[in-house]
Amino acid sequence: MKTLKRGLTKTDFEQLSEFRYQMRRFERFSEQAAQGEGITPLQYLLLLHIKGYPDRDWATIGELAERLQSQHHGVVALVSRCEALDLVQRRISEADRRQVEVHLLKAGEQVLSRLAEMHRAELKSLEGAFNVPRIDVDES
Repeated sequence: MKTLKRGLTKTDFEQLSEFRYQMRRFERFSEQAAQGEGITPLQYLLLLHIKGYPDRDWATIGELAERLQSQHHGVVALVSRCEALDLVQRRISEADRRQVEVHLLKAGEQVLSRLAEMHRAELKSLEGAFNVPRIDVDES
């Protein structure tokens, strides 16, 4: 079992605090940017995870639930709300008819592109703010 080699110092607490502060600042920026586009922060994350899913431009409900760290039924409801806004579309998989794929529609692509550009610029402005110090652990 890994354990910390030493107790936490004042500097450790300061670094943890700064990290959480910068994370929260970015989250707040993200929330406000999404709301400015007329969607919720969770809807933005859904669009991002569909477009950003590795090796393809769609994802299943289960995959999205994992990415969002949410319950399956909650993601189903979120997808339904995004469908009502014409941001996404569910499609039955051609490879496995039991599987439902969630695809971005043109309006979803457009909203996502605008938001992703804003997020990328904001991340650039935070460059260096997320430097996480090395924490020594005892490997025994």
